[in-house]
Amino acid sequence: MAAPPMSAGTMAGALPRGKSRVRGQDVVVSTILGIIGVTVALYRAFRRVEAFAGTVAQHYKVVPDHRIRNATVEDFLREIVREKPIRFTPRQLAGFTRSYSTRLGAGGFGTVYKGELPNGLAVAVKVLHGGPDRRSEEQFMAEMGTIGRTHHINLVRLFGFCFDAAARALVYEYMEHGALDAYLLGRGRRAGLPALRDVAVGVARGIRYLHEECQQKIVHYDIKPGNVLLDGGLTPKVADFGLSQLVNRADTHISVSGVRGTPGYAAPELWMQSGVTEKCDVYSFGMLLLEIVGRRRNFDEAAPESQQWFPKLAWAKYEAGELADLVVVTGSSSEPGNAGDSVAAVGDVRQSKEMVERMCKVAFWCVQQSPEARPPMGAVVMMLEGEMDIALPANPFQHLMAAPAAMNQWTTMAGSSTNMVSTNAPISEGRSNEIVSL
Repeated sequence: MAAPPMSAGTMAGALPRGKSRVRGQDVVVSTILGIIGVTVALYRAFRRVEAFAGTVAQHYKVVPDHRIRNATVEDFLREIVREKPIRFTPRQLAGFTRSYSTRLGAGGFGTVYKGELPNGLAVAVKVLHGGPDRRSEEQFMAEMGTIGRTHHINLVRLFGFCFDAAARALVYEYMEHGALDAYLLGRGRRAGLPALRDVAVGVARGIRYLHEECQQKIVHYDIKPGNVLLDGGLTPKVADFGLSQLVNRADTHISVSGVRGTPGYAAPELWMQSGVTEKCDVYSFGMLLLEIVGRRRNFDEAAPESQQWFPKLAWAKYEAGELADLVVVTGSSSEPGNAGDSVAAVGDVRQSKEMVERMCKVAFWCVQQSPEARPPMGAVVMMLEGEMDIALPANPFQHLMAAPAAMNQWTTMAGSSTNMVSTNAPISEGRSNEIVSL
């Protein structure tokens, strides 16, 4: 009769006790070695990721609080302009923000808190989302590599940063009036049109600086009212460079990886698998400009159907010669820059209509479907300031065929303020291609 099969327990019992103990020790040792191997691999991966952005931070020294405290605000700001941004520690940031007690807002890349430096200067501290992963480091690198090397009155000023295993943060100047989108829907509805026109010109100048005046061209990719901040005097500052990219001036097109921009403001080509140019920022500025004119979001689901998408409504009013309907009548206001600004309130509707018409025509050129049909930001500034005549824009809400290089009216633009923009923008038949804001 065959013996019954032995169970695992029976087999273990059948082995000499010494061999069983040795086998158990082997299993324990193997497990420990496996854990150590995984830990080492994770640590090396973390170090590689950290080194990706660490090259940016390694040349910056931490400045102690007493040095900031003993400097006047004017001295501090001059130092920032002359030297590199300051490197702060997580402990310093916690002190500046009173343990992150005042939250100003949040965006796609971080949460912003109000703080105050030891010398009394108000700041905004943006703590980047995510841990020490590649995406977080890319956001940090994008902001440090672009805004960290720029100085312009219409770009938000970077004072310093924190690059640490415990925190990734950027320290900016504090902007009293917050983001433009919230301002337009709130206190901005009482602001005079000239003050808002000045805001539009300031934003355009900031983008022009990025595209045309930096040593390397900077493409922002996410121009929208939420990324424009207003200081106490309503000076606009372009902010949030988490998607921005440095571009060699010799490059005619840029390869873009991943989704960039915000629906409703992003240029159509950003959603296609093709190279883009800085004209994607021009398109986004055009959509921003229309929101300034309307003092509302471009897409308002609560509005009557014919008025839900403001860009189309503005074009219809323009074609009908009824742009005066878009003039928002304002009362007296104590907003900064508003002395004598309530032009509609004192009966100067004609001047207001001229401002609205100029801003709308510039916006319609900016949001042309074809990137080649859009003006460069230098021309946008000149048109808004009245230094360049504006030709009648083509309907931007039809499908446009790409203009051949020889017919690109913007490439031959001279610096004279008397130049008239050409109207040779070829249009194909088609229905309106509307991209609404979400």
